[in-house]
Amino acid sequence: MSGQAPLAGITVVAMEQAVSAPMCTRVLADFGARVIKVENPKGGDFARDYDDVVNGPGGLAAHFVWCNRGKESVTLNTKSPEGIELLHRLLDRADAFVSNLAPGATARLGLAPADLAERHPNVLPVEIDGYGPGGPISHKRAYDLLVQAEAGSCAVTGYPGMPAKPGPPVADFTTGLYAAMSIVALLLGRARGNAPDGPAPSVELSLFDVMTDVMGYQLTYTQHSGIDQQPLGVSSPAVAPYGAYKTRDGQTVVLGTTNDREWQRVAREIINRPDLADDPRFATNPDRCAHREILDEAIGSWCAQHDLVDIQRIADEAGIGNSRYNVPSEVVAHPHLTARDRWRTVATPKGDIQALRPPPVISGFEQPMGPIPALGEHTDKVLAELGLAADDIARLRADGVIGPEVS
Repeated sequence: MSGQAPLAGITVVAMEQAVSAPMCTRVLADFGARVIKVENPKGGDFARDYDDVVNGPGGLAAHFVWCNRGKESVTLNTKSPEGIELLHRLLDRADAFVSNLAPGATARLGLAPADLAERHPNVLPVEIDGYGPGGPISHKRAYDLLVQAEAGSCAVTGYPGMPAKPGPPVADFTTGLYAAMSIVALLLGRARGNAPDGPAPSVELSLFDVMTDVMGYQLTYTQHSGIDQQPLGVSSPAVAPYGAYKTRDGQTVVLGTTNDREWQRVAREIINRPDLADDPRFATNPDRCAHREILDEAIGSWCAQHDLVDIQRIADEAGIGNSRYNVPSEVVAHPHLTARDRWRTVATPKGDIQALRPPPVISGFEQPMGPIPALGEHTDKVLAELGLAADDIARLRADGVIGPEVS
């Protein structure tokens, strides 16, 4: 790593699980923040047990490895008085507290934003939940799929009559990014003297609110047209022609246009159909969307007569966007990732792995991408920083306040 980490000196305490909050704190850790992940001694973050494919069998879970590098794991039984008091001592030294527990869980532990405002007024409380307070479904548990269904994203994914969940956990991931951005914005405001008087402001984020924001195009279209757009598989209801087409050599190419000029080039320079270019039915994008089946048949017929490499060469020469349809195993081996040095080695309790660098490329600084922590790996070190002696830590372990020692 070169250069000073932008968030060096910032400490974040997290009570988190699954993806949304862990993604928030992973982003902060990638920028140099110290993230202390407080976990239940009995199993910790349940994402640790989703599977065991990383350096398995008997290895680590893919979700956990993805979301938890660069953190310190401390086991605390927060249902015990000593455990919750130790958590407060950690918060005494923290800049932010991130949680995505079940509805009402932080309040029951005395860790709601109002509680922190009294005892830890300098800590930024960031609470992630499913649906946000004050609504008729605020009480419900919320996982990525459930929220995506509620927010409508499953209805615009898949095919007509065959809805589908978008593959990546979009609600969880995007909420984590919004949470990290909120923390950085508030810390910047504090550093510049723009913080409000009194306790640190709190941040509430719900997966539902984030997904309805992500659904902005579809909701705006429906709001003003009264039409629920139907999903089109590997295509878009917004523009045409735009979709996936089989090639002569058994692969799939994705071709897309974004304006009338590009459509003219597709028709005249790629598929050699000036008759379609001159046809008034296809003059504008709304016209083309209304007759997309005709265009898809014409482009599909042309692609079926050509190999992928030739299609992409011709499309590139014509200035038309195109890509190869890849499955995950092909993306892992993608030459573009290798050529641009996008892989880094990350340590885990089960051995080193290769992980993709964070997307931002920053001159003079490379994200540290620290190790994946074992459950409770840093408990003794962190408690020693609080002034606890070895005998005190041993007693806490014997009383079940902290988890087993990690060798």
